[in-house]
Amino acid sequence: MKHVSIIVPQGDSILSSIIGPFKALNAANDFLQKTGRKPMFDIHLVGLSDETKLYGGLFSVHPDVLMKDVKKTDLIIIPAIEPKSLQLNVDFIPWINEQYKQGGEVASLCVGAFLLASTGLLKGKKCTTHWMAAGAFRQMFPDVMLVTEKIIIEDNGIYSSGGAYSFVNLILHLIEKYCGRDVAVFISKVLEVEIERKSQSPFTIFMGQKEHEDEPIKKAQEYIESNVKEKISVDQLAGLFLISKRNFERRFKKATANTPVEYLQRVKIEAAKKSLESGRENINEVMYAVGYSDSKAFRTTFKKITGLSPLDYRKKYNREMTT
Repeated sequence: MKHVSIIVPQGDSILSSIIGPFKALNAANDFLQKTGRKPMFDIHLVGLSDETKLYGGLFSVHPDVLMKDVKKTDLIIIPAIEPKSLQLNVDFIPWINEQYKQGGEVASLCVGAFLLASTGLLKGKKCTTHWMAAGAFRQMFPDVMLVTEKIIIEDNGIYSSGGAYSFVNLILHLIEKYCGRDVAVFISKVLEVEIERKSQSPFTIFMGQKEHEDEPIKKAQEYIESNVKEKISVDQLAGLFLISKRNFERRFKKATANTPVEYLQRVKIEAAKKSLESGRENINEVMYAVGYSDSKAFRTTFKKITGLSPLDYRKKYNREMTT
């Protein structure tokens, strides 16, 4: 049986990311028993104190065991802890590291990746988190390879999941790993969650990264966003702001975590997404409106960024065009 420690953090966290794993793993145990097998998970809520209040005291969680009393665990699940609450939870860090050294595995859900990265265990490794937190995460942990398009990343006993309720996909992944495919499929049907969901790209809204102090680069970003219909080259941008191309590209990447070409593509595709979600223009009209003239290049770039073709994206999000 696997000893599972679901962390109950101090401060602000997402309650569903504590309750969700607890319910899903217990449901897996119930199914195993009903089908004549032994339960797999010994599940505990592990805290630093006897009670944690959430959402201004509207809810409270009562851990059944304190962290100091857990000497050995097989799997630690870090729920979505708000980054502003990291300092309140630093006491978990040496404990997580010690458990990992003893052979335990660690999984972070959504922005729980911030606490996981604070342990140093992610240094030089890949991980994912909520796409909305990507900029802040990269700033705080530049030595971690963030892959925001993925819903699940597994690296040598360390797991991370994408944003919000996509944590359920990571829990299903763990259930399949430890209990078998049939158990994971059953739980996915009970929860009515698509078991094979691998990408959070269709949900991502590109908002740029302007939380930096490089004013010429910030103005370049604004120029790109204000001229989405135009074909803009990197040479043109560098010339506009009197910066050499090489220096411009270096500064742009450092400030935004995107190359200028990537940023141009993402701004144009974000504009195309909005048109496909609410407009009635055909695909070619949308393409021309965001400065593309090559339909193959447009479709390739669109799918690379969103994980869907323009037509599939429209079918998914534009109710007016599918009724």
